[in-house]
Amino acid sequence: MSTTPSLIRVLQGETLERPPVWFMRQAGRYLPEYRALRAEAPDFIAFCLNPEMAAEATLQPMRRFGFDAAIVFADILLIPQALGQDVWFETGEGPKLGLMPSPGAMAEKAEAAGSHLYQVGETLSRVRAELEPERALIGFAGAPWTVATYMLDGHHNTIGKGERATARSYAYSDPDKVGAVLDALVEATARYLKMQADAGADALKIFESWAEGLPDDLFERLVMKPHQKLVARVRELGVTVPLIGFPRGSALHAERYAREVDVQGVALDTACSLERGREVQKIKPIQGALDPLLLRAGGKALDARVDQLMEAWGARPWIFNLGHGILPDVPIDHVERVLKRLGAQ
Repeated sequence: MSTTPSLIRVLQGETLERPPVWFMRQAGRYLPEYRALRAEAPDFIAFCLNPEMAAEATLQPMRRFGFDAAIVFADILLIPQALGQDVWFETGEGPKLGLMPSPGAMAEKAEAAGSHLYQVGETLSRVRAELEPERALIGFAGAPWTVATYMLDGHHNTIGKGERATARSYAYSDPDKVGAVLDALVEATARYLKMQADAGADALKIFESWAEGLPDDLFERLVMKPHQKLVARVRELGVTVPLIGFPRGSALHAERYAREVDVQGVALDTACSLERGREVQKIKPIQGALDPLLLRAGGKALDARVDQLMEAWGARPWIFNLGHGILPDVPIDHVERVLKRLGAQ
């Protein structure tokens, strides 16, 4: 039996009898053991940067469900902190960020971003030491544009948050500044991902949570080019592990993204049709795309959709996952139901 994790085998182009399974945000509030652990930390950032606690959070769903891959417990907004911007989380309101440093100041700190966030590397090392060799360990980072939207919005924007209105307006009105911010984030994120690979990550994922709704010209400038630059820089730094790109909300661009961004897998969101997923699959392995709301609803509709996805995508390289993060109120038995349906439990 090969000890190469099934997720890595799929990213290398293999089609397996059943797809490897993991869920975005699989370590989180739907688990009672997570909620108990989280209550011990003074705040969310401190929790993310405590290697003992973050490693425990990473491993909790692996012990409970036996997923085929673990993803390190961290947050995409650790990078702004490494670049000198204050970041904090307010209960019920989500992330808040202070005044963004100048692009020049951030560029000066970008090279040290990986070492600044060494605690995440320690978390990865702890998890890799405990995780069975046949289970993959995934590191991740937010994509440059997604992280930039939070940095540019700060805590002042109160309208259009779902469209990242403030950040998108800056992209139009001050493209040079936004370009400089993205360049600093490319370098910082590349250094951060290299640190994670060096610490034991078997694969790395790039989360572009705010690719949705961008017109063609902005998608090219804010998503495609920064992803291409980031992947190239990661490889320049000597990273060899596979990369998964997740341009959420951009199913219409998925085939082009798969062709033109040198990732080894493309994660698809809930709006991606079965037909389009098959077309992307002809280019590269895919991941996705069960609706988290359906996972919460459960029942026969959940069974039927799992079967549909298996029928549509199971004959080519595919990683079973959600199309977005698991919701805090998802019943645990619904997760178990999916795993049993797939023959993964």
